[in-house]
Amino acid sequence: MQGLGYLEETVLLLIMMMDEEAYGFSVSQAYEEHMGKSISISAIHAVMSRLEKKGLIESFMGGATAERGGRRKRIFQATAAGKAVIAEIKASRQKLWNLIPDLR
Repeated sequence: MQGLGYLEETVLLLIMMMDEEAYGFSVSQAYEEHMGKSISISAIHAVMSRLEKKGLIESFMGGATAERGGRRKRIFQATAAGKAVIAEIKASRQKLWNLIPDLR
């Protein structure tokens, strides 16, 4: 299993949740909404760059939009490897949670 930091794992989960609407600004908004904390877009871009280098996400250019002055967005999505890593993390954490008697 590939090691991920907390922020990398969280951003990867958000990208997976957002399907094809995951781009820098939307991921930072989703982070704030779901985690209750703000995060800079530059921090999100740095994490997405690391995830892309690890082969856990991939990006493509979306269509130009009027609200962006005709500029295109870089859209991110999880790769099969990214989905597999998340499944492994979930399974290993669930094993540990199941070992705690008061939480069963």
